[in-house]
Amino acid sequence: MPRIGVVASSEDQAIPYLSALEPWGAEPILFLPDKSSKAEDLLRDIDGLLVTSGEDVDPVYYGQPKDSQAGLKLNESRDQLEFPLLREALRQDLPILGICRGLQSLNVVTGGSLIQDIGGHRVVDDAESKEPEYHRIWISPGSKLASVLGSGGQVRVNSIHHQGIREAQKSKFLVASAYSLKDSIIEAVESPYHRWVVGVQWHPENQSEVPKQFQRLFYALVLESSALRE
Repeated sequence: MPRIGVVASSEDQAIPYLSALEPWGAEPILFLPDKSSKAEDLLRDIDGLLVTSGEDVDPVYYGQPKDSQAGLKLNESRDQLEFPLLREALRQDLPILGICRGLQSLNVVTGGSLIQDIGGHRVVDDAESKEPEYHRIWISPGSKLASVLGSGGQVRVNSIHHQGIREAQKSKFLVASAYSLKDSIIEAVESPYHRWVVGVQWHPENQSEVPKQFQRLFYALVLESSALRE
């Protein structure tokens, strides 16, 4: 049974991600911001990493001043936990799945930046109080993401974020594998330099809001992590 480290802001926030991993036989190990151990110690005996959604990444980590109009909600302790974990997981070439903030943190850790407020999307804190919003994306055929999902092309996903990246913000060490047809926001990235590193901007853990094939993202993370134990 592979051990998947799950980075989250709180136990409650982690629940849908843990539920999404459960059918695939993983043993989730929750990493919360109160952890004080070093990244190498936390990742000992961990086979893969799931970086969940959450608060905004502090712009100091990508060399920008805070935009006072962006409505930033920061969590310094989450940043301090997450970035060393991501760097160490990349160094060890562990399988990584980043979701929403997870994609954004992956981009920042590998040298990219963020658009502090893209506008027009449901923000995470208000997600439970509003009806689901959706937009259509294009998934690049031949990408790792398309391989996981079974096909590329157009698909509808949920819209729960107010930050993101376009080509100008994307890390040169990542490739884009999906785009929003509405505003050209990059909806998925992957690393060509690692065995399996994928980030998506939408929320596949909200299983009632997205096509069932998106659950294959969690299956793929568990499958790739299981290979480390063989």
